[in-house]
Amino acid sequence: MLNIPVQTDDGLQFVGVVSLILLITGLFLLAKSLEKYHGRIVLIAIIISIFAPSMIAGSYQRTFATGIYAVSYDRGLSNCGFDMINERTLHGECELTFDNYSRNDVGFTVEFYENKNDYPMVSLLNNNAPYEVKLKANARKHVKIESNIDVSNTENHIDNGSARNVDIIIKSGEKSRKL
Repeated sequence: MLNIPVQTDDGLQFVGVVSLILLITGLFLLAKSLEKYHGRIVLIAIIISIFAPSMIAGSYQRTFATGIYAVSYDRGLSNCGFDMINERTLHGECELTFDNYSRNDVGFTVEFYENKNDYPMVSLLNNNAPYEVKLKANARKHVKIESNIDVSNTENHIDNGSARNVDIIIKSGEKSRKL
């Protein structure tokens, strides 16, 4: 709700719940304190609370961020495809798109993850992970990751399929981002 993370795969987020309560309380008090145009101003405040955080984060990433924090992942352009090569080997191929807004080259590793309710597919690529990616300064790059995965010891594995909007984790040293 309103881009405030109240619940994630790990459970309820205390900071998100408190932020949502503070936002609703603030909007209520704003509406009560104004005598004229309170409906319009509350609507403008809601619109600002929806769009401002992502705009501020994007601006920070494009101007001040360094390292993996300056890397943007275009989830909408990402896709993965899987096909069985033989009885024991699954071939996986993913195309991921990254933007580096930093003035410096950035190197990181990529790992894949699935939400709790998803059938394990892209996470099978982690059998041969991590995958190294290097981005030039201020550049956009389409990265192709290919892997042959031994599924002989995996129960109920997929035979073929595809996935879009792939969830990934990028890491550089001790720093990590879930995208």
